[in-house]
Amino acid sequence: MHTVWKGAISFGLVHVPVKMFTATEDKDVHLRLIHKECGTPIANVRTCPHCEKEVEWADISKGYEYEKGRFVLFESDELDAIKPENTRTIQILDFVDLTDIDPLYYQKAYYLSPDQAGSGAYNLLLEAMRQSGKIGIAKIAIRSKSSLAAIRAVDNCICMETMHYPDEIRSLQQVPNLPEQTTVNERELTMAKMLIDQLSAPFDPAKYTDDYRVSLQEAIQRKISGEGSDIVTAPSAERTNVIDLMAALQASLEAVKPNTPPPTTDTDDGDRSKAKPRGARGRKKEGAVT
Repeated sequence: MHTVWKGAISFGLVHVPVKMFTATEDKDVHLRLIHKECGTPIANVRTCPHCEKEVEWADISKGYEYEKGRFVLFESDELDAIKPENTRTIQILDFVDLTDIDPLYYQKAYYLSPDQAGSGAYNLLLEAMRQSGKIGIAKIAIRSKSSLAAIRAVDNCICMETMHYPDEIRSLQQVPNLPEQTTVNERELTMAKMLIDQLSAPFDPAKYTDDYRVSLQEAIQRKISGEGSDIVTAPSAERTNVIDLMAALQASLEAVKPNTPPPTTDTDDGDRSKAKPRGARGRKKEGAVT
């Protein structure tokens, strides 16, 4: 796996050097936008609707819209000055029970492995969390973004899960049509609880699959195997440029071809020079090869 971060876990005076690896991967089947006429993938282009032209990165600033249509602008150096300091340290602030954390807070999972000669401290933290049943709540800066994180033991590995800050979690009061009181029929409630008991089982993640992704991959393979009209090949950009260049060169040659001189029997040098096509004299004056 690719190392995405190197640093250390810090709790008290203990320093645990670690490497970080992404624990999950995107399995979505990504479909691109294709121009039906020629089969070419469509690129995202940065354009200004006011100027009606493409905009280069050098001409772009970042801005915050504080009122409709009004922005306060920031240059890159201004944003760099206020970014969180990348200390390369996962600082554990508290140890809490896993059950105290609502899964709503979790974002993305990472694996942490011991780095260099840090295996002793790594094993110590791993075993201490495993036996205490506690997890660490820490702060970390990744790619200039400050995040909360949960540090916990997963088998023989220390796992870190980035978390939302409390003010990033929307209040339940914003959800419409929630019941103020839950009033249910006792007989129906008993039957619902019996149904839950019958459907209860130990969690086995291997039982669950992304049915849509599987169906989409099967549909893709059927289309590939069928080699039908749904298969297109995007034209080569390099080949297109060559064709355009050849056409331009051919048109240029046609444009400078000399006019056919009219037949003449006059042997006088002066008369022959007058009979020369104007195109020939123009090329000679310009030094063109004839």
